[in-house]
Amino acid sequence: MVVLASIATLLALAASATARVCTNLTIPVNISARQGIFTLPPFTSNLDASRFALNLTKQGSNFTDSILTGYQTVTGTYNISAQYCRPSADSHPAVVQYLTHGIGFDKTYWDLSYQDYTYSYASVALAAGYATLAIDRFGVGGSYSPLADPLNTVQAPAEVSATYEISKMLRAGSLPGVEHAFNKVLHVGHSFGSLQTYLLTALHPEISDGIVLTGFSMNGSWTGQTLAGWDLHLARLNQPFRFGNASAASVLNAVRPLISSYGGVSDIASLAYRLLEAAGIDIPSHDIWEEFATTEVANILTTLNSSTAASPGQDLPSLYLTWSDLTTNQFAFLYPGFYDLSFGLLAEATKQPVTAGEIITLGNGAPPTSAFAGPVLVLTGNEDTIYCGGDCLATGGAGGSVPENSVKGAFPSTSGFETYIQLNTGHGINFHYNSSGAYQVIQDWFAKEGLGSTGS
Repeated sequence: MVVLASIATLLALAASATARVCTNLTIPVNISARQGIFTLPPFTSNLDASRFALNLTKQGSNFTDSILTGYQTVTGTYNISAQYCRPSADSHPAVVQYLTHGIGFDKTYWDLSYQDYTYSYASVALAAGYATLAIDRFGVGGSYSPLADPLNTVQAPAEVSATYEISKMLRAGSLPGVEHAFNKVLHVGHSFGSLQTYLLTALHPEISDGIVLTGFSMNGSWTGQTLAGWDLHLARLNQPFRFGNASAASVLNAVRPLISSYGGVSDIASLAYRLLEAAGIDIPSHDIWEEFATTEVANILTTLNSSTAASPGQDLPSLYLTWSDLTTNQFAFLYPGFYDLSFGLLAEATKQPVTAGEIITLGNGAPPTSAFAGPVLVLTGNEDTIYCGGDCLATGGAGGSVPENSVKGAFPSTSGFETYIQLNTGHGINFHYNSSGAYQVIQDWFAKEGLGSTGS
């Protein structure tokens, strides 16, 4: 059954939104990971990204093995960007939740400011008395490093290594900017972040006191469908003003005066309507919205219409990839009719790329079982297309939900295993209307398992 937040919880959440204290951190981390060495031809266009997806999804072939040339131990010190939050200035919680986002997002997935933090997981956890540490996964967002090869450095094992090292810092009280030892460290992941959380506890079962795997199962049947549905593009071409180079920024600066001459309209559909109206062209506003907002053009116009000054983007290498537009975003992450469309547009405008190395190593190296002995919760949206094929309540085998069938057996030593299926919710749980119910389920489950915010 859906667990709804009580009035007391909602009041606490409202207070938390104003009293909470959050700090942005840069954490130097020594990464060490055994990884594959792969060889790919250069990507110069979106057609190359499409060819890459075709090769990965080809029936009866193993493209990953065909481009694997050996193995290496990747080492180095890299900066990991994080946001540390506590309920108030005078609070020092004994328990911290370590939050790992999935593909296409960054640390803000857990603390979305949209509609005054209505969709913020962190706010709910803070209201329950926990501290939170949300990280940009290695290679993503503020944790991007031009020294990290997107094929052979930014892979799943290196990212797990970073999480392991930071988790040790939390326990030891040596995290730069926090320097407060926590009695318990809990790990909450989403999607690829959940897969990394699973791998973390399989390699280091003692590192966590309890884990929550959201947007997750261990059924990879729909991986090919997901890759095909993304319609992969080079990130630098799909959102050139965020991920491209100085040339893209120069184009933006040249076009900006034209945009401002029409009043700097904030909504891209309204902007298009005004431009067409000025040209004497009469087209229904709904048609204009469909032509712009639901196509890749929206990724460019959103930046063109930004009020901030243009600056060179990240100049990402071509092996940083992303899905094409809002329609592919919806197919993979959003359940139609149960998310705020304006929020979906924001999610598209702020999406983060994925490396070719991450895609190739999505499930590589993950053992079939974990020796983790603590409690495990799997929480997935019922309409999740990536891990459940759009129906997480479908039964098979011994019966029960898809996540329960596929994940429960992977934790033979767990002290307690539960699944929770959130109805009317797609893969990107945090963007759906009823996400607050899911957030509260997690806090209640932690408390039930003796992992409350007091750390007792």
